Amino acid sequence: MKSAGIRRLGYELAAQAETGRAASAQTLRAKAVGTKVAKIAKAESAGAVFLRPWRPSGKGLGVLFLFALVAALRAETLTVATYNVENYGSADRMTEAGYRKEYPKPETEKQALRAVIRGLDADILVLQEVGGQPYLDELRRDLKAEGLDYPQASLLEGNDSDRHVAVLSRRPFKAVTPHAALEFPYLGGTERVKRGLLEITVATPAGDLTLFGLHLKSRFTDRPDDPMSAVRRVGEATAIRDAVLARFPDPAAARFLVLGDCNDGKAGKAVQRLLRRGKTEVARLLPAADARGETWTHAYRKEETYSRVDHILVSPGLSASVRGGVARIYGGAEATGASDHRPVVVTLEL
Repeated sequence: MKSAGIRRLGYELAAQAETGRAASAQTLRAKAVGTKVAKIAKAESAGAVFLRPWRPSGKGLGVLFLFALVAALRAETLTVATYNVENYGSADRMTEAGYRKEYPKPETEKQALRAVIRGLDADILVLQEVGGQPYLDELRRDLKAEGLDYPQASLLEGNDSDRHVAVLSRRPFKAVTPHAALEFPYLGGTERVKRGLLEITVATPAGDLTLFGLHLKSRFTDRPDDPMSAVRRVGEATAIRDAVLARFPDPAAARFLVLGDCNDGKAGKAVQRLLRRGKTEVARLLPAADARGETWTHAYRKEETYSRVDHILVSPGLSASVRGGVARIYGGAEATGASDHRPVVVTLEL
């Protein structure tokens, strides 16, 4: 907010504080205008009280203005989004010329993707399926050329060499902690969370805010004894949940978001693992919909099916800061040409 706007808001708040206490008196006196003196006297004798407006001294006005100005200066919003950008790198894909191996994301999709990101205008953007550091650098460069600058960026080098979790931010990073070696028991052995967990902390007027960016295992079946990789996905979610609790043992007093592509619905076991451990409430899943009331974030084009697998979870200690208590899904027309996912966004009032 610019200084002139802050000053104007300060004056308005101070004026509201002065006139608020006299509102009831003004209302009563307005009703009394035009009535006979006898009726007013009768009302007073019956116990009616006509309040006098509160008029602070010059010093009182100064104090009110100071409090209002401080409140305006401290008031701040922060917009955070998660977006699976669908193979923003070299991948085997169908093109207009047919099937191609190790082919870059088409320029038309990149243009649509940047239009979506500009439309989001998020302060912090958590990305999934970034091909690697050169591709993240390319995206930042192209966005900057189009007027959207993200001076802060981080990419997690996990066990998936093709698809990475990354974060773009206007806010300076206070701390960056990559969790690339999280392990969990899996079908008699041990596995690592395939894409890891990217932990980012930024400073805000209300205190530090921590983001945990994730991308759980897809529903592709890697092993016949784990159809749709459901067991592995739950194992990854459990490892991530425990890492969050190791960082914040008391979520009720903590300020964090867990967000990304969970490859699971809100009632799925993987998402449920992220929400609780025993009697401890770890996080709350934010409801989300687009402007039309539609709740899907992923389109499976082959089957023409739609589901919500991208989620934002908020710690109990931060939930009161969520504007409206909900997230929202970006529903711009360009989204379908950019990725098979749609972004999910939350605004925090700090």
